[in-house]
Amino acid sequence: MFKGKLKLIVFLVLSVLMISFTYYAYQICYTPNILVGKENRVIMIPDSADFKKVQEILHEGDYVQDLLSFSFLAKLMDYDKAVKSGRYTLRANMTNLEAIRYLRLGLQEPVKVTFNNVRLIPELSEKITKNLEITPEQFEAALVKFAMTNSYGFTKDNVLCMFVPNTYEVYYNSSAEQLIQKMHDEYEKFWNTERQDKAAALKLTPIEVSILASIVQAENTRGDEASRIAGLYINRLKQGIPLQADPTLVFASGDFTLKRVLNVHKETDSPYNTYKYAGLPPGPINMPGITAIDGVLNYEKHDYIYMCAKEDFSGRHNFAASYSDHMKNAQRYQAALTREQKIGAALRAKEAAKKK
Repeated sequence: MFKGKLKLIVFLVLSVLMISFTYYAYQICYTPNILVGKENRVIMIPDSADFKKVQEILHEGDYVQDLLSFSFLAKLMDYDKAVKSGRYTLRANMTNLEAIRYLRLGLQEPVKVTFNNVRLIPELSEKITKNLEITPEQFEAALVKFAMTNSYGFTKDNVLCMFVPNTYEVYYNSSAEQLIQKMHDEYEKFWNTERQDKAAALKLTPIEVSILASIVQAENTRGDEASRIAGLYINRLKQGIPLQADPTLVFASGDFTLKRVLNVHKETDSPYNTYKYAGLPPGPINMPGITAIDGVLNYEKHDYIYMCAKEDFSGRHNFAASYSDHMKNAQRYQAALTREQKIGAALRAKEAAKKK
């Protein structure tokens, strides 16, 4: 009789324990525990993070409601031995099971990197790493190494030609080397057969097209003269005439705030001085965009070899095929400039008189 009761008690106790364990297991796995009642949030797991660091991030960032249950299940699923760094978006009210599977598989979402208006490698390094784990210094060091060791024709002077300004998606924890490879892959996609054939017809390499495009971009301030300006410079290259592009003197001076190029700047001893040296400079003076590159590849065929800023100060140019016509354009511009200066001086004098 006693043995029968004991067996019943043991059975009941075990049943209760089993039910409790099953319920707890269900709770651990299927009850919302991530960002409960909150909005989706991004979590960054550094490259050097171990499971303890992940626990700290989840706790300090208030991502997890019950860290103990998350940690228990994570160890059962061996996530503590398989932490993957990256940028992850945790959804509101995720269960432990959903979150651990997501993190363990490394299903991170890419981040967007955008760069434009770049003249120098340090500027690119700052912009391209803005949303990434790597630092500008790490990227710059890797890019300089790439420029010194690659077999694609890129040097430290022209390596910016490899970067086509756009918005790209990469992973937060990409290494500097992986990012550079990604950019080279995108460069090769951009330089498709059609563009390569057009460059070959110009007897220019893609790198040389980009160098010329950087000059065209600097001159094309209004955005609608790229192909015409490109045609002018191509005419000069074919005829062996120095490009004489003022933006190259600004680059050679290193003073990018320079507004007016004077005769003294034309004496600067630099391979970027296209008044002193014929042909293309050794590298781009900025990072040319697609409009400028395609402007060179689809250049306008004409006889122009001179251009001068228009007298209406619109930022556009008057073009000429002869030096005499160019001088007429230049005289009109100088006359308009003199008038503007006189008007400006008169207005300043009038304002000064009012203050007395």
